[in-house]
Amino acid sequence: MARTQFFEEGVRPSGLVGEAVIQSWMRCARSHADTRRAVSFDAVTPSRLHATLARNRELLEAARGELVGMESSLAGTDCRVLLTDAQGVIVHVTHHPAAAQQPILHRTARLGVNIAESVVGTTAPGIVASTGQACTVDGAEHYFECLRAMQCAAAPIRDVHGRLAGVLDLSVESSRFGFDAASMVALYATTIENRLLLAQSRDRLVLRFQASPTLLGTPLEALAGIAEDGTVAWLNAAGARLIGGLPDAGPCGVEMLFGLDLAGLLRLGRREGAQPVRLASGLGVWLQARAQALDGIDFRHAVSLSMTTPAAGAATPAAADAEPPAAAEGPLSEPGDGTLQGRSRKLIEEALAAHHGNISHAARQLRVSRGTLYRRLKRWREEDLPPRQ
Repeated sequence: MARTQFFEEGVRPSGLVGEAVIQSWMRCARSHADTRRAVSFDAVTPSRLHATLARNRELLEAARGELVGMESSLAGTDCRVLLTDAQGVIVHVTHHPAAAQQPILHRTARLGVNIAESVVGTTAPGIVASTGQACTVDGAEHYFECLRAMQCAAAPIRDVHGRLAGVLDLSVESSRFGFDAASMVALYATTIENRLLLAQSRDRLVLRFQASPTLLGTPLEALAGIAEDGTVAWLNAAGARLIGGLPDAGPCGVEMLFGLDLAGLLRLGRREGAQPVRLASGLGVWLQARAQALDGIDFRHAVSLSMTTPAAGAATPAAADAEPPAAAEGPLSEPGDGTLQGRSRKLIEEALAAHHGNISHAARQLRVSRGTLYRRLKRWREEDLPPRQ
């Protein structure tokens, strides 16, 4: 009835199908006049596929474990799991022993096939790629009539910049799902998104928080990435719901949302378990803080060292009598810059001073490898050299 109203009578079928489907039909009608034509499901060129897989390596790595678990759960069904990039090109697909009995999926579910809305019309992954919103498309809701045997549910995966990184989709042909596919795909997409956010935040202080500590470490945990200047770089969806989202006007300081400054959050980072914190909004949550630098230095232990040292300007007995570190000639830092990078540099220098320049002992105290410490010192020496004339 909805198709008759829309395609034959030119009437908007509100209430008969979802608004996302109607909007997709309207977009598709502008570029695909004939809804009865066959869809070819052509793959992109090998060179483009190679470039796409390389460009989405981080997404694929973040999704690897969840895709295995998802495919194991669905092994007794006829469902196929598809992962596309932000442009709708399939970068991962499950194979099914009964693929020959699924003619549409047999042609569709292949690496490199572009299932964007502009190519194959209304589908769940196509709508998600176009709008960024999760949806389900069932049977005749597909724009092209040749796809009316399909049922699909898809959800978005976003990166640290809030941009669409990929789309996770569940599709089945000539049958019903038999379970809540939308909830399942949303759960796995959230888990993959959280893994991707963490993978892209090796230079951030990462906060995990929720109203109940039992939700930490689950897909329902809220996450936030704090930049080294103390601003909130990103929030995942659960974090945005608890915090209320980031303001539109410029960077937002962490204290404005979390009620603690960067130093306070770093102090929390030395504790193993979640700690009760009252957000700036007054909401009480349980929070864990963990920061790791790009080169692998674990700030959690380093911060615990800094909290047991005297205040700035006061030297420890060991440091007061120590000679400058032998491994690093000349000044190594500009104290007091207040950033994670600056704090880590100061802590490394203090450890070296306490051990009279012995890199092995300093590395052991900081719980990093000697190679990591050597690389840090070498980079700082190069940065501190005067520019060549």
